[in-house]
Amino acid sequence: MDRLAVGLGPGSFTGLRIGIASARGLAAGLGLPAHGICTLDAIGQGMAEAGVEGERLAVLDGYRGEVFAALYSAAGERIWEPLVCRPEKLAARVAELAAPPPAAGSGAVRFRDELARRGVRIADDADPVHRVAARHVCALAAAPESGDPGSLDPIYLRPPDAERWRERDAVHRAE
Repeated sequence: MDRLAVGLGPGSFTGLRIGIASARGLAAGLGLPAHGICTLDAIGQGMAEAGVEGERLAVLDGYRGEVFAALYSAAGERIWEPLVCRPEKLAARVAELAAPPPAAGSGAVRFRDELARRGVRIADDADPVHRVAARHVCALAAAPESGDPGSLDPIYLRPPDAERWRERDAVHRAE
């Protein structure tokens, strides 16, 4: 083992902070560089390994009625950078594509109906293509084009809950 691979968000602020701190501590203790990998990239990699051809849509349940998503080319390159939105907005964005891509991930399973209405093909809920596998995270981290080893920058796609609550409370105080 010549580096520590870590799956990084998108996800909750607290979970990412704890995971990154743990990974940094483990990497320092082992004397290895830590390398962050986007969880959506790992889903896209898993889809390719499972034989999904053409463009691929990785969709994770973002909770709060939202999804995290990224679109990948047949070669595995990102077409859409990771985004967070409501599933209806993702479905509308997919409708703008020449052909709807197959999708996988916890968000594809949870919001199957919204995506399927736009022609998105989603594997059976029990299909392993929906799970993030450590081997995909490790394969991405080991790839020469994976970027800077030692980089553990989280991917925050929405503001923290505390900021949202502060804004909400400020509106209530102003009323």
